[in-house]
Amino acid sequence: MLVAATPSLRSKVGAYVSLTKPQIIELLLVTTVPVQIVAARGIPSLWLIVTTVVGGTLAAGGAHAINMYVDRDIDALMARTRNRPLVTGVIEPRNALVFAIVLEVAAFALLWSTVNLLSAVLAVAACLFYVFVYTLWLKRTSTQNIVIGGAAGAVPVLIGWSSVTNSLDWAPVILFGVIFFWTPPHFWALAIKYKDDYAAADVPMMPVVADIRSTVRQMIAYTVVTWALTLLFAPVAGMGALYVVAATVLGAIFTYQAYRLLRDASYARAMRLFGWSITYVSLLFGAMALDQLVRSGF
Repeated sequence: MLVAATPSLRSKVGAYVSLTKPQIIELLLVTTVPVQIVAARGIPSLWLIVTTVVGGTLAAGGAHAINMYVDRDIDALMARTRNRPLVTGVIEPRNALVFAIVLEVAAFALLWSTVNLLSAVLAVAACLFYVFVYTLWLKRTSTQNIVIGGAAGAVPVLIGWSSVTNSLDWAPVILFGVIFFWTPPHFWALAIKYKDDYAAADVPMMPVVADIRSTVRQMIAYTVVTWALTLLFAPVAGMGALYVVAATVLGAIFTYQAYRLLRDASYARAMRLFGWSITYVSLLFGAMALDQLVRSGF
């Protein structure tokens, strides 16, 4: 009788890291530090940046681990996710859940003790929203799952702002809207390629329940709203010309890329839009930080 090999310590650690979906966390944190710079009108203390980033990473990682715990049944049905550690059995479900809870507790404790209570509450609230509203409720029941559920991914901008000011204002709320409306075209571009996977798992992502052209028309609408909000952010937050030019050009390219998908509804074009959507956020928030650093004379 064949006996399954025991995973090495290295592979076990790697499996726990993969539970946190580090590639998604990286994208979330790209938005946090630039917002801290805007809120501080310069570079805040290195200690504040580090503790906020670490706390945010722990909170997002815990939320993603719970998501994998809940979705392990449908992950087994999709080619894109069938090698996740809870599907392969490298990690036991109970251990994954305990790991996730420990991350959330650690995130709250770290942010409360080193940043402020508001940031800690926002981080844990984002986790609860992601788990209970998106994962447990909307993902398997509604075509608007990623639209509404995407609000959890927009919370890091609020955390970045509150970590510096210990308050919220219209500027971070508008940035919340930027990420909220950016999420559907970003995620649906990926879902277009993997729509057969979602169909096999009976997950009603928009590209599964609607034809691609109808989905892309909605994506274009979301990119236009995103573009408009990035421009609205300029006067509300007192941004300079560098940011305004960047937001104008980047938004135009984002909208054009979505329009090209309407003309060429291929998987390759969808993945180009997906890749650009990540570049878009990175460049937009990078320009935001650079604008403030230049104006503050850094």
